[in-house]
Amino acid sequence: MAWFKSPPPIVTPTALVGVLVVNLGTPAAPTYGAIRRFLWQFLGDRRVVEACPYYWYPILFGPILTFRPLKTAQLYRAIWTEQGSPLKSLSSELVAKLQATLPNTVRVELAMTYGQPSIAAALARLLAADIQTLYVLPMYPQYSGSTTGAVFDGVVNALKQYRRVPHLRFITEYHSHPSYIQALADSVREQWARTGRHHLVISNHGIPVKYVAQGDPYEAQVTATARLLVAELGLSAAEYSLTYQSRFGPTQWLTPATDVELPRLAQRGIKAVTVITPSFAVDCLETLEEIAIGSAEVFLHAGGEQFNLVNALNASSQHVNVLRAVLASHGL
Repeated sequence: MAWFKSPPPIVTPTALVGVLVVNLGTPAAPTYGAIRRFLWQFLGDRRVVEACPYYWYPILFGPILTFRPLKTAQLYRAIWTEQGSPLKSLSSELVAKLQATLPNTVRVELAMTYGQPSIAAALARLLAADIQTLYVLPMYPQYSGSTTGAVFDGVVNALKQYRRVPHLRFITEYHSHPSYIQALADSVREQWARTGRHHLVISNHGIPVKYVAQGDPYEAQVTATARLLVAELGLSAAEYSLTYQSRFGPTQWLTPATDVELPRLAQRGIKAVTVITPSFAVDCLETLEEIAIGSAEVFLHAGGEQFNLVNALNASSQHVNVLRAVLASHGL
């Protein structure tokens, strides 16, 4: 009887998957020059400021980029840490923790729409690893053309230089994902356990009203997130306020404004508030300075007595679980 050696099994290599996690960006340093370069890249994006360049650029390159970096540098210096920009250090820590929970067939990279690490550089590293499928996960739970749309532009523009483009899975939002809502609610409960249960102010980054009128779903998604959050917390309509922050320029923005609503609450006799900022994935200038310092001063000056800010989900294990769940719901 002839003996034959069985042929070796056919092994199909597991296709590598890339995950590009993208945040907005940050200046490289709290200096005039670094902030001026960042603001030029940020405010020069037509996704962010939808104005005619012939009208906008003289204003941008004139008074804005001449004077605004002076004030903004002072604000950044108030929150800068030994690790640098909180937005970058917290985003980097979050991505590292996310990578540690994924199999070695998945590569995760962090990118910023403006500043460093750039989308192009992060994509280059992923494509050099021969990924077959690319997941793009903007760190914006609620979609807006001015944020998530800008990420899409950046990814597509960076991919133009490559002959072979990977399968693309672009995650546009996760504003109502159960794991996200649960993480927000848990963060409020943890804050209340430390400081007491108080009126909840849900402050979100604002956008111009005209963007919503043109079809941007951001306001509707912000409202949906708030509705799900307060339902999870069991709050009545009188126990919370939904507001918008970070207005810029003379155009009409979504209201009520956080810095307008807080004094109203104090004048109504609400002496203690808890503020949460669901549209910010990690803490940054808009939460650590605008809210934690500026809004706190506004509320206390108007007669408030206690102001508590709930930290963003940051690099917590809950946030890692949220991102894992969001990726899983899209097939990863």
